[in-house]
Amino acid sequence: MALIVQKFGGTSVGTIERIHRVADRVARTQGDGHQVVVVLSAMSGETDRLLKLAHEVTGTPDERELDMLLSTGERVTIALLAMELRGRGLNARSFTGRQVGIITDSAHTKARIARVTADRIKEALNEGVIPVVAGFQGINERSDVTTLGRGGSDLSAVALAAALKANRCVIFTDVDGVYTADPNIVPAAKRIDKIAYEEMLEMASLGAKVLQTRSVEFAAKFNVPVEVNSSFTEGKGTLVTKEDKDMEAVAVAGVTGDRNQAKITIVGVPDKPGIAGRIFGPVAEAHINVDMIIQNIGQAALTDLSFTVPRADLKKAEPLIQNVAKDIEAKSVSITEAIAKVSLIGVGMRSHSGVAAKMFEVLSREGINIMMISTSEIKISCVIEEKYLELAMRSLHTAFDLDQRQA
Repeated sequence: MALIVQKFGGTSVGTIERIHRVADRVARTQGDGHQVVVVLSAMSGETDRLLKLAHEVTGTPDERELDMLLSTGERVTIALLAMELRGRGLNARSFTGRQVGIITDSAHTKARIARVTADRIKEALNEGVIPVVAGFQGINERSDVTTLGRGGSDLSAVALAAALKANRCVIFTDVDGVYTADPNIVPAAKRIDKIAYEEMLEMASLGAKVLQTRSVEFAAKFNVPVEVNSSFTEGKGTLVTKEDKDMEAVAVAGVTGDRNQAKITIVGVPDKPGIAGRIFGPVAEAHINVDMIIQNIGQAALTDLSFTVPRADLKKAEPLIQNVAKDIEAKSVSITEAIAKVSLIGVGMRSHSGVAAKMFEVLSREGINIMMISTSEIKISCVIEEKYLELAMRSLHTAFDLDQRQA
């Protein structure tokens, strides 16, 4: 008998009919002799509906109250599924993040998990109950409701799997696994049978929307095997697990594209120690993630500093940077929104040379100018004009033989 955590996303519980299907799968898993814990998102579109309501009330909703509002979406789905399962004669019980014991910090709307007690879940399992848990939410040390950010139900599921020492965490979504590229952009994309935590982490952070980034970090830290599978079709998905030798045989595992990028350039920055800290300190305090950073070689004791932030955070970042630029007596601040990031990912890059050179050659051949470059051991990212993103992804996918990869 295995202990399996099953997470179902918003599209999987988007209608009552789909909730029936989720119940079918949960019942089948228990019928096969396994213990099962279910983690649910809100119905598809519900979180956006609640956000819209908040912004109709005020242009700048208080984040504590926003968390209180947004946390209601998952309460609906967990109660409905528990009712459905109980109607079938199965002993099921719904639990909020608070009841589960998901304790977070106080960064409202982007809270990070500090610990998971899961005492009531363990009790329920010992009693033969199927726990149905609200994803995306927890509480801070003052018992205020917090939420974990977009895709936070993935993190809830993985964190629970780690706390319960589950045999596997299965993320059911509207796709049947992780692909070498977004199939909507690259028709030749192939499903990947097995992918390393590091590769999945890079893909998630660089635009692949299959798993939330922090959920992959958590899975890697606690060695939780995660399977990505489809709610709507039967079949094998993608296993996210430890790196093995087979993964290193291929230089590039996938191509990602991310349109959620904006570039901020501070022109005429005084070229002296401590300036970078003064610039990025307020950004960090506002919980805005900075990605690529490029500083030009200084001339006449001045330099230009460019960096990228999520486009969704630009409205919050811009006034902070304008204030900092004024304080440090920089000349000006410019913002570019029509950019995108295209990336190659693969643990095989550690043992294969020439990947960057080939990437630059492919983009050059297509007439695509590179604005910024960032590299690590297993990824290469280039910032380009947004209008060229799809062309870049398809060209790179073909050039690195991913069109021919066996599914």
